Amino acid sequence: MRWLITLRHNLQTRFTWKLMASFLIVIAVGMLTLALAAESVVPTAFNRHMMGMSHLMTNGMGSEMGMSEMQADLFVSFRAAVTEALLIAAAAAIVSAVAISLVLSRRVVTPIRQMMEVSRYIATGHYRERVQVTSEDELGQLAHSFNQMAASLEQIEAMRHELIANVAHELRTPLTSIKGYMEGLIDGVLPAEPSTFQQIYREADRLQRLVNDLQELSRVEAGAFQLNLQPLQMSELIPRVTERLLPQFEEKQMTLRLKLPDNLPPVMADEDRVSQILLNLIGNALQYTPDGGAITIAAHRPETTKRLADGSRVSGSQLIFTINDTGPGIPSEHLPHLFTRFYRVDKSRSRVGGGSGIGLTIVKHLVEAHNGQVWAESQGAGRGSTFSFSLPSA
Repeated sequence: MRWLITLRHNLQTRFTWKLMASFLIVIAVGMLTLALAAESVVPTAFNRHMMGMSHLMTNGMGSEMGMSEMQADLFVSFRAAVTEALLIAAAAAIVSAVAISLVLSRRVVTPIRQMMEVSRYIATGHYRERVQVTSEDELGQLAHSFNQMAASLEQIEAMRHELIANVAHELRTPLTSIKGYMEGLIDGVLPAEPSTFQQIYREADRLQRLVNDLQELSRVEAGAFQLNLQPLQMSELIPRVTERLLPQFEEKQMTLRLKLPDNLPPVMADEDRVSQILLNLIGNALQYTPDGGAITIAAHRPETTKRLADGSRVSGSQLIFTINDTGPGIPSEHLPHLFTRFYRVDKSRSRVGGGSGIGLTIVKHLVEAHNGQVWAESQGAGRGSTFSFSLPSA
């Protein structure tokens, strides 16, 4: 935020000096035109008046009265010549100054007027409109920033439409199942047995989980939560979290490996939120790893600064935690989009086989709220995947 304020101050200062320079240019052009016009007009006007006096000077020579009248008329003629020259020069200076002012003002007003017109289109929902960038000065930078704002608004609008479509799709599946079961019970096609009611209960539970996930997503995206930051021993928290998931490991006959150093330093984090991060990531690995597979949870401190694919960095003052699985792997083109809400690698995969597509988005926001980073890596199809996140050490 500080760099943005500094940039805005610099742009305002530079624009102020540019306007002042344009005013000085107009004044200089007017003065130069005035001087040149006076220099060229004064001799001509003076000679014309002097020629008109030659007859008077010839007739009045030798007479004191004639000499006095000649001096007075000479003064009047000289003043008239100078006044005439100054009026012509002033008119020329005004015309040139107005012309220069129109040119300079058009360079300033035209981009602003264009931005006003485009802003009206954007206000009515036409987010594809853009301002033409015609220079690299302050107005050009303003037009570029305006286009960036319009592009962001267009992206937000597209995300809003996509969110509505995804939510509608997610809600439609359990509601359709519940409606189908109820119609079957009403028509007597399905028996009124505990198994039938259990299926209805599962679909209702799916619907409730989706609503809870959406509510949690709206809170984390809006930053409507507080972190209780304190030194946290991850070597103690991770075993407690994995213990809650042991029934799922046993059900799928999966192996859990913990590779946590004995001297692992504490991190500065919120215990409840970090538990939520671990549950989402480990639960995601459990969901997509086939029966009999293995999940490995490890932690380490990077020896050097780690540069991620998106350009962000993880410094040596942070700890990195990884959840590695032996699942189907993730194609490289999908890795940058995994933390986008409702994003799915397999678009045709049944919703029964997956979650709501919101868990990883919640993880991303919670990790970034701790000033950490989260990313995914995979060697390709059939070679498993690794989800990593960093937290600042205490």
